[in-house]
Amino acid sequence: MRLWPLSNEIRSKQFLKLLEGPDGEPESMIMRVYRQASRVAPGVRIVVATGKKQISAIRNQLGDRVDICVEPDRRDTFPAICLAASFLADERKMPGEEPVIICPVDPYVEDSYFEAFAEMAALAAENRAALTLLGLEPTYPSEKYGYIIPEDGERVSRVAAFKEKPDLSTARQYLAQGALWNGGVFACRLDYLLEKAHERLDFTDYRDLYGRYADQEKISFDYAVAEREDRIQVLRYSGTWKDLGTWNTLTEAMEGHILGKATLNETCENTHVVNELNVPILCMGCKDMVVAASGDGILVSDKGQSSYIKPYVDRIRQQVMYAEKSWGSFTVLDVQEGSMTIKVELMPGHNLYYHSHEHRDEVWTVAQGQGRVILDGVQQKVGPGDVVSMPAGCRHTVFADSWLKIIEVQLGEGISVEDKVKYDMDPRWI
Repeated sequence: MRLWPLSNEIRSKQFLKLLEGPDGEPESMIMRVYRQASRVAPGVRIVVATGKKQISAIRNQLGDRVDICVEPDRRDTFPAICLAASFLADERKMPGEEPVIICPVDPYVEDSYFEAFAEMAALAAENRAALTLLGLEPTYPSEKYGYIIPEDGERVSRVAAFKEKPDLSTARQYLAQGALWNGGVFACRLDYLLEKAHERLDFTDYRDLYGRYADQEKISFDYAVAEREDRIQVLRYSGTWKDLGTWNTLTEAMEGHILGKATLNETCENTHVVNELNVPILCMGCKDMVVAASGDGILVSDKGQSSYIKPYVDRIRQQVMYAEKSWGSFTVLDVQEGSMTIKVELMPGHNLYYHSHEHRDEVWTVAQGQGRVILDGVQQKVGPGDVVSMPAGCRHTVFADSWLKIIEVQLGEGISVEDKVKYDMDPRWI
């Protein structure tokens, strides 16, 4: 929620298209990391470990180019990594001696970051140390990161100690000792991960762990493994690395000062505007500020203060107004007592589930594109201006033959996302 109002419980920061890609088109953190890793190591197998709510956004932005290992519950990083390791071993039949690298999906880095991964993989394959970490050369004493204390100043060094996030004075002391930021990147052999998983968690294989995941211990990988491992080393990395976790740091990585409809007058200084609304924003005399607007709300903040947004956002109770799905996206346009109006956008070749609703009627008005609607098994073509009515209980879906935009009006009492019954699709429709 630190990038509210663009991020929410469904749309986390990794999926916000606020960065500029090589073709000039906007891209998200996960798209950038995937692009860089694939370019540095063509053919590398990438598995994304994630929660259920993120699957649609991943498929929307990366398609079927990555494997997805779904965490049925939130149990912290150690169980998540164990589940992904079991997935690789049992579902994808990866041999135990294969090197595996675990990394976050949201750093802002150069390609050299992923080139260092190749070194880490080679170190893991040598198996001289059980675990290899990537240590980031600090650029300033930070209270936001954990620290790795190496035994010496060599490029690859044994780890002497781990330190939690310190206060500023202690951080300065760590830097004087040659400490490195802990960027949360680990390399090891797959069989090492499986060994640690079976030592601490109660399961037999991937499917067993998935089924019993909610009962597993909630613990971080750092605490469960890294801080307890004697055979551990760190590889120094001195290239560009930024944690884009707040509006302040994210705006530093933006190519321009404006995304969306906005105007900054000549007296504005170091101010960024991100506007997802279809209305203009005018800023005058703003200095060191960030303005962000979406259907979920509007943020106007001093950049330094934007780092402290979370407790205030936690008090806000707001329906999610926008989400990316595997088939496209939806935007809530209006909410009234007994009705909701939504803009639905489907990518070409995609479709909704075949489903019905028990407690609401729906009316679709096609605004753009061509498609096919299925109503209780009967197929009909639709295009701009066509109106389709679906009373409660009617089974329906739509296929997009081109980019398709639909205005959906939901009518009924107690409209809810849970009011949905899914059915098998007739193969002849696809």
